[in-house]
Formats: sequence, C-alpha cells, structure tokens
Amino acid sequence: MFTAVLIIIILAVPIGVRALYTPPRSSGVPIGQALLISSLNDTLPMGYYQNDVVYYLQRIGYNITTVADSAVTVDFILHNLNNYSVVIWRTNSFTWVHTTYWYIGEKNDGGVEQEYPAEFAAGYLNDRTGIVGASEDFFVTHFQPNSLTGVKLLIFESSYGNSIAPFFQTAGVQSVIFCNGVVSLQFGLIDDLTVQIVSYLTQGQDVYNAVFNTVSPYNQYQQPEDNLDTTYPPPYWFIGNATLTLAPAVSSAIAVPQ
Repeated sequence: MFTAVLIIIILAVPIGVRALYTPPRSSGVPIGQALLISSLNDTLPMGYYQNDVVYYLQRIGYNITTVADSAVTVDFILHNLNNYSVVIWRTNSFTWVHTTYWYIGEKNDGGVEQEYPAEFAAGYLNDRTGIVGASEDFFVTHFQPNSLTGVKLLIFESSYGNSIAPFFQTAGVQSVIFCNGVVSLQFGLIDDLTVQIVSYLTQGQDVYNAVFNTVSPYNQYQQPEDNLDTTYPPPYWFIGNATLTLAPAVSSAIAVPQ
C-alpha cells in the first residue's frame, strides 16, 4: 500500500528538466580550446547565456577562455585568435564617415593610438565612441589569407556580420556563423539563438543543421495575431564548411533534473 501511494506521488509531481539538450560528459581529455569574447559586456551583459555557452562546450571537453570589455585589446585580437579552434565573438558595430567598425572592447585611453598610429590615421581603427572599433580594412591588412587556419568555427554575434564573414573565411576559418543586417544585444534574443546553435553543435550536428534547426521554427510557425504585426526572421546564417562538427553524434538527449 505504501509503495503504491509513493508511486502515485512521484508521478503526480512534475520534475523540471533543462530546456536545451544536455550532452554527455567528456572523457576528460580536452578536444579543443574555445574562446568567448564579449566586447560590450559592461553595457550589454551576456548574463546567464554566457554560463550556458560555457556549460555546453565544457561538457564535450573544450577548455574555455572568456575575455570581456577592456581586456579585449587590439593586441589580443591580432595575436590570439588562431590559438582557439572555436571562437564566439559577441560585439556590435557603429558607423563613422560611411565606414563600419566593429567594437574591439579596449577603451580609448590614448595608449592604443600611440601603439597603432598608422591604423588610426588611415581610419582602420576608430575610438570616437570611447571604445576602439576596427574596420574590415583593419582585418584585411593584419590577417593574411590562411592566417587563421587554427580556427575551426567562428560564431560572430554582431550587426553586419554578413559583411565581414567572407574575410574570415579567406583568412582560413573553416566555418563562420554570422548575423545578417542590424541586430541588438539587448533583451538576450541574439544570445538565446547563439546558445541554441551551440547546443545543437554539441549534440554532434553539423553547422548547417545546427543553424537551420535554430532558425527554421521561427520562420515556419509564426502566426501574427494582427495583420499589422510582422514575423521575426532570425538573422543567423553561415558560410564555409556546412558539414563541420564539434562532437560525435549522440543518439539521444539526456534530461537532467534541476
């Protein structure tokens, strides 16, 4: 009688599970180095989405380095990207005199202008917003073709990622997942999409399927309640190796109680 009552109680009480996939733990042998850059974290924090990204990558054996705000210097970008097989760069862009710049993170304390006078004079670097930004010409000048062959996957979370993604591919990155057009880092919408993509990748899905499975539900099932409303097309897509994977395929998901 007691056993029957206990079973009924267990079945009647819902048990919370993680909304996203929980990959199996790694064997303990690192399979790669991953870098998470958040250039505007002071003003637009990534919050718990950062923990989710780190969690998924660590579960399949990646060592994660996180760098944010002023710690993301021009020197760091120039000399460290190729040391990581997976790079997730969360930033945004601004326009100055018809040129698009992507925020690096380093503040305009004067030292960086002394270190890179030619780049500032040519307009390749710009710190008029208080934070140093780099144009596409800066990247083209400093990263020669095939100079980033160590980077297996780059997720570039920023406005106008489609403008600079081809450069990263020319520089040697195998696959670049990027945002089309203008995006906002507010409210966590783009961060949530990034987490979903990373979650699918850590299941063993390739780049094409990870991106497609993230964006397609929004594209297929949105029903505006009013004729004046518009649907939201997620801005992510990719170029490069569509079949690239980060982990072996896993046959089933594991639900972990919270």
